[in-house]
Amino acid sequence: MDRVMKLASQKAVVIFSKSSCSLCHAIKRLFYDLGASPAIHELDEDPRGREMERALLGLGFSPTVPAVFIGGRLLRLDSTSTVMSLHLNGSLVPMLKEAGAIWL
Repeated sequence: MDRVMKLASQKAVVIFSKSSCSLCHAIKRLFYDLGASPAIHELDEDPRGREMERALLGLGFSPTVPAVFIGGRLLRLDSTSTVMSLHLNGSLVPMLKEAGAIWL
């Protein structure tokens, strides 16, 4: 869990993902379209991916991806729904600005 939390705090937006996950792709695309450059950790391509996946399970993620951290803070356990809700209600962009992920 320490590795996940350390990685989650190293950049304004961090996404734990799997390369074959279509929801992960949609979430990553949204952040890119908003002008953010998230750190992406593809668990299925990382040698320590299984370890990180177990840590995400320990944090309550099921399924484990996508797991989104903004400003080092974990978004709710259902990251996809949370990100989409924040975007639709206009809260995501201010949150990204506050975290330093976007400037305009």
